[in-house]
Amino acid sequence: MIEAVNLTKQYGALTVLDQISETISEGERIVIIGPSGSGKSTFLRCLNCMEDPTSGSIFFEGVDLTDMKVDINLHRQHMGMVFQQFNLFNNKTVLENITLAPLHVGLKKAKGRAARIQLKREVEARAHELLQRIGLDEWADKYPSTLSGGQKQRVAIVRALAMNPKVILFDEPTSALDPEMVGEVLDLIKQLANEGMTMVIVTHEMGFAREVASRVLFMDGGKIMEQGTPEDIFDNPQCPRLKEFLSKVI
Repeated sequence: MIEAVNLTKQYGALTVLDQISETISEGERIVIIGPSGSGKSTFLRCLNCMEDPTSGSIFFEGVDLTDMKVDINLHRQHMGMVFQQFNLFNNKTVLENITLAPLHVGLKKAKGRAARIQLKREVEARAHELLQRIGLDEWADKYPSTLSGGQKQRVAIVRALAMNPKVILFDEPTSALDPEMVGEVLDLIKQLANEGMTMVIVTHEMGFAREVASRVLFMDGGKIMEQGTPEDIFDNPQCPRLKEFLSKVI
């Protein structure tokens, strides 16, 4: 589904990603771990070109997203993104946050007033269905400022789901949450994993990584230093740097 080829990202003299080549297949649950500053979030953001690579290519379903002739937004519709800080629009209700993108995309194709009305009904019905799933439908007409951190992040995940993505990228989805709220967000991500959603997750939650991942990547210094199943990575690490990292976080 996604292939990075010789992916490099530099900020001046600083190399954040160093010639990374990696393939992510449909249905995989890739969890990326590593110390702060290792390039994890930059790698994730490069996958949908939120960060422009300095060199290299990103293929999504065979299309090179780094090609200037490609309509990047057409392909981004199929790649959901969940951020550390939720990034909800504070001046819009929960329902409006969820329906904004699918309405924007759908209205470009809808012909005539009747079609636009029908689209709005369908998109809002889907949003209510998703909110019911996470137990927040009664908050549909509330504003994000009235929600807890855990509720905001669950709404952000639902917002990504509303576009029916083929893959969801999670950038440290629990790092901005109080410890008591982490569990409710991780439970929702686990549900999606069990349903077969393709995911790439940057996280510092090692227990969660072990439980949800089909494959774990360990990054350090802008490189993927080791990868394997959760059992390989956590129970039988080979790389000295990975052993050192795990000794400090587990």
